Amino acid sequence: MIKRKLFPELVAHLPQKEISLIIGPRQAGKTTLMELLKAHLDNRGERTLFLNLDIEWDKPHFESQAGLLNKIELEMGRKRGFVFVDEIQRKDDAGLFLKGLFDLHLPYKFIVSGSGSLELKQKIQESLIGRKRLFELSTVTFEEFVNHRTDYRYEANLADFLAIEGGRVPQLLSEYMQFGGYPRIIMAAEQREKLRLIDEIYRSILEKDIAYLLKLDKPDVFSALIKILAGQVGQLMNYSELASTLNVSFTTVKKYLWYAQKIFLVELITPYARNVRKEISKSPVPYFGDLGFRNFSLGLFGHLESPLEKGFVFENFVFLLLREKLGFKAAKLHYWRTKDKAEVDFVIEDGKSLIPVEVKYKHLKQDKVPKSLRSFIDMYKPEHAFIINLDLRKTLKISKTTLFFLPFQDLLHQTAVL
Repeated sequence: MIKRKLFPELVAHLPQKEISLIIGPRQAGKTTLMELLKAHLDNRGERTLFLNLDIEWDKPHFESQAGLLNKIELEMGRKRGFVFVDEIQRKDDAGLFLKGLFDLHLPYKFIVSGSGSLELKQKIQESLIGRKRLFELSTVTFEEFVNHRTDYRYEANLADFLAIEGGRVPQLLSEYMQFGGYPRIIMAAEQREKLRLIDEIYRSILEKDIAYLLKLDKPDVFSALIKILAGQVGQLMNYSELASTLNVSFTTVKKYLWYAQKIFLVELITPYARNVRKEISKSPVPYFGDLGFRNFSLGLFGHLESPLEKGFVFENFVFLLLREKLGFKAAKLHYWRTKDKAEVDFVIEDGKSLIPVEVKYKHLKQDKVPKSLRSFIDMYKPEHAFIINLDLRKTLKISKTTLFFLPFQDLLHQTAVL
């Protein structure tokens, strides 16, 4: 079993009347998480009911609110209890359906999950404003992966493990960069089984999310788009070039990209630009929510060997670490490019504060500052700047800016500067 950091947050929310709404990519572990929550409540002697809209004999109970209430009352009476509903995106008008149940002020707490389809992301959330708390479950994070691989022996002092057992860190990083964080793939022992599972997940996303839920008329075009994006991680994306390559309209490209974001496959980060005359202010840069999925799209799953490819994947990996680190902060993640081709991989915009972050998939021996990063520092004079690398830890002062060279694992520390 892989422990998920979201579990204690969900447990803490159980006493609240709000619906606990768990969203995330398909196969990220939402059903397993709900089953663990149910077991936790069962052990406390609470009344629970688990329903899954992917199961034929559960579907009829959702034909009407009255029908569902009859089922709940049959199982738990009119006393306090917890109702789990999995795969809610299968229900038409699911948001209104849940809103009606919530507004009846029933003695039941609803814990609901589903994949990140448009129905779930848009209509359900709009209907449940003020009635739900959203919990987003990603595929397994690197921290969760390391804890699992080390049998949770260092869960309470992970920073010490990473510092003392430095020889194991590259091995763990390599495995995670190769295969990503889908739970079933992490649990599979053999590479052949991992490959079979990622193929199954890939097909499931195309068939269930793309073809069935989103009803796209050109799933083959969507698949081709994902493959192109996988080869452009960390690079500027050109909508017109994509449309030409895929032989579809500009509008179709933008629509399919929007879908890819809504089902958690891809995230697009936008440029930071204050001087629009000198800085690029339109083209986004893509990153993938799971590294294994990205590699599989290019036929590199388990075969990531090129230093150039590893550099792209490491940058995507750092993106995932930064996204997790920022969490629920109001900070935004951008990149920076100028028309003179100076560039910084990431810029964290937190209110009026800017933090540039450069990524180097290298064993740095010297504290050399890239020219582009120095240009950003000279232009914006940030308080802090970072170069995330494989192992160099050092601090420099450039005028009023403190520049930190940090090994990537330092981003996992609760007390890290960033």
